[in-house]
Amino acid sequence: MPENSDFDGQFDGQTRVTAIQQRAERLGGGEDCLVIIHAPDQTDLGKRFLVNRAITTIGRGQDNDVVLASDCVSRKHGRIERQGNELTLVDLGSTNGTYINDVQKLKSAYLLRCGDQVMIGDTIFKYLSGSDIEAQYHEIIFQMTITDGLTGVCNRKQLDQLLTADLTQAQRHGRPLSIVMMDIDYFKRINDQYGHLAGDTVLRSVASLLQKRLRAHDRLGRYGGEEFCLILPETPLDKAVQFAEELRALVANSEFSTDTHKLSVTLSLGVATYTPGMTSVQLYQRADELMYAAKQDGRNRVRSQ
Repeated sequence: MPENSDFDGQFDGQTRVTAIQQRAERLGGGEDCLVIIHAPDQTDLGKRFLVNRAITTIGRGQDNDVVLASDCVSRKHGRIERQGNELTLVDLGSTNGTYINDVQKLKSAYLLRCGDQVMIGDTIFKYLSGSDIEAQYHEIIFQMTITDGLTGVCNRKQLDQLLTADLTQAQRHGRPLSIVMMDIDYFKRINDQYGHLAGDTVLRSVASLLQKRLRAHDRLGRYGGEEFCLILPETPLDKAVQFAEELRALVANSEFSTDTHKLSVTLSLGVATYTPGMTSVQLYQRADELMYAAKQDGRNRVRSQ
């Protein structure tokens, strides 16, 4: 793992998938609800909270309807008010705020729409409503088995499957295949100085920025902690290095906003390309070694084989 990593085991794919599948098997009913799609405790993934009362309260205190046992959550954090078929989300002056769809901090009452994501502390919910809630829920369950809930990119399990498939195609047809390993420099300092919520914001923002720059057939995944991996099918080494340099500059020249600060971050990147006989594990390892070399050379740079 990269130095200063905050990796906490959250990418244990089998544990994650099993917990989500078990949650789906226990599903019943079809009322409006909030579903947890990201949480510090992996066993909470897929947990559903009905919002069928006139007022549904959310907070750390045990007297809330939705209890989130996290120091990032205020005792009385927010509430959802029902008027007919409409649900309105209100922040109750919480310390860390309430966010809609990752970027919009609530400053006034917000009318919830089906599919909205609500971030309270270090937990992210998705709001479901309508006549097909069962189908929506099971689609979320499927997406959670292949997607990292925090950043929205592929999770490690899906990343491994995609790389294996692309490697098979490269072997069979003699096509180029490259990968880029990327690590956010000094990420632990962000968590230590500004808090884990700021760190989460940076992770989401970096992932979103990278995702917007990718080609249709490229695949970005969260490899672990603050480390991302980019799979570049049909891409020889020289083109992969050029693209990695563009991504490095894109991130270095961007500013990322947290609740209280504007931060600049950089990436260290390692680029490796497939050679005959190489396994996916070996390709990962080679790119990871090159990424370490970029860090040792001063960070905010690209190194390739």
